[in-house]
Amino acid sequence: MSTRRTVVQALAAAPAALAFPSLVRAQSAPVRVGYAIARTGPWTTGAQVSQEPNYLLWAEQQNAAGGLNVKGTKRPIELISSDDQSNIETCVRTYEKLMGSDKVDLVLPPWGSNANFAVAPLANRFGYPFLAPTALSRRLIEMKLPYFFLMLQQPKPMMDALVDMLKASGAKSAAVIYVDDLFGLENYAALKVALAGSGISLVEDKSYPLGVKDLSPVLRSMKDKNPDAFIGLTYPPDTILASKQAKEVGFNPKFFYASVGTAFQLYRNVMQAGAEGVLGMGSWNGKTSAGAKAYFDAHVKKFGAAKEPDRWASGAAWASLEILTAAVAKVGLDRKAIRDYVAGGEHNTILGKIKFAGSENVGTPGTVSQWQRGEFEVVWPKANATAPLVPQKPAWV
Repeated sequence: MSTRRTVVQALAAAPAALAFPSLVRAQSAPVRVGYAIARTGPWTTGAQVSQEPNYLLWAEQQNAAGGLNVKGTKRPIELISSDDQSNIETCVRTYEKLMGSDKVDLVLPPWGSNANFAVAPLANRFGYPFLAPTALSRRLIEMKLPYFFLMLQQPKPMMDALVDMLKASGAKSAAVIYVDDLFGLENYAALKVALAGSGISLVEDKSYPLGVKDLSPVLRSMKDKNPDAFIGLTYPPDTILASKQAKEVGFNPKFFYASVGTAFQLYRNVMQAGAEGVLGMGSWNGKTSAGAKAYFDAHVKKFGAAKEPDRWASGAAWASLEILTAAVAKVGLDRKAIRDYVAGGEHNTILGKIKFAGSENVGTPGTVSQWQRGEFEVVWPKANATAPLVPQKPAWV
């Protein structure tokens, strides 16, 4: 397993500081920031869209400004990273080494609910604050790990927002598919609770295994039942598979919702005009705030127009780095003090104000977004909307 070390040299010390070389050396020692991330294997699409590009952009921006502000002292960031190969055991071993023997100054989280679920107890044991931008799990909140913070809106607020939108738009029936893992099971359970008493009947629900290659039989069955809404609690490859196969079998309900990956530029590129009107998990775009627009532009400048940030977890990843940066500027690299800063305050981010109750982000409401004319617009709730909901998906094209 290869490890990648990336460091941009700090700005040259001022001439007046040359009389104090030992002090300069101490102050300019790199801040060692470690993480494992998928660069190969099935997690790669999500990790390389939503997460690692933000880590690289953050380090570059901080170093270009003279380094990370550590309680008033600028120090360059050194990233110590490796490919977790989309493998839980590799991921756990890597973080154990980073925190246990390497004793890096800070850690950044891996991608996905399953990896974070495996690593969260380690972070707590070693006392490293984790601000996880791609984990959805009520179980992680219930574990009450004081060093672990989840940036994304969790299953209940996300499913509540979806059902609230469907109910307000007159939907009476829905069909659901969900991936048979932590993400799918927890979101499905939250959806069932949200549907209870909503007046929306569940006409069919099916689980499917990770790595599924064909969803057309269940989509045909759902088409025969003619629901107002299709809800896919899906990962990026399955989100695209379900959309392409729904088009193939002519399944085009009023509301077509798929989960992780719908917010990706990749989805728009693959589906082209067929993306129009598709709903999914999203929480921001360049219209959300001036900071969001600046982040979007900086990301595109560094990685190119072919690799835009996604309109959901990328924003959460950047917000997590904003919070971490502010914490280190205020309290330095004392990890307990960083943890207390994160847990105890309200934080200004590109997504708006974020605060935590235990491990949960309770500042960001559940949201629904929709592809409209090439942008993934936030459409629900109306207070967060960047565009009005289009309540009838057009025909697939």
